[in-house]
Amino acid sequence: MSRVDHLSTTFAALADPTRRAILARLADGEATVGELAQPFDVSLPAISKHVKVLQNAGLVEQGRQAQWRPCRLRPEPLREVVAWMTRYREFLGVSFDRLDGYLAELQGAGPQHNDVPERPAAADHRDVPEKTEPNGETP
Repeated sequence: MSRVDHLSTTFAALADPTRRAILARLADGEATVGELAQPFDVSLPAISKHVKVLQNAGLVEQGRQAQWRPCRLRPEPLREVVAWMTRYREFLGVSFDRLDGYLAELQGAGPQHNDVPERPAAADHRDVPEKTEPNGETP
């Protein structure tokens, strides 16, 4: 599989919040699928499917110790993501620096209340249509 395809698979696996939470748990150490399922309000088979997606992306491996099958985090695909993203670090830094400068400029200028039109004190609702039922009658 090419590096770009592998990155696509990794990003697809990371796109789901449940799978990211599973990875966060595995960053603390090994866990069985049953242990990984505990904090979630989903079935054990659903968590198994999430683990399978993570395995297919190379992010998780599952060992075998008799009856116990612990899952563990594999950091290599995450390192590839970081390496790919590092190429854009300079761009992101410049963009955030520009945003910081713009926000500082806005704060230095103070609020511009005269640009906001004033709202009338009492709202006149004559231009709001009456609610009607689906059959066309007024409630």
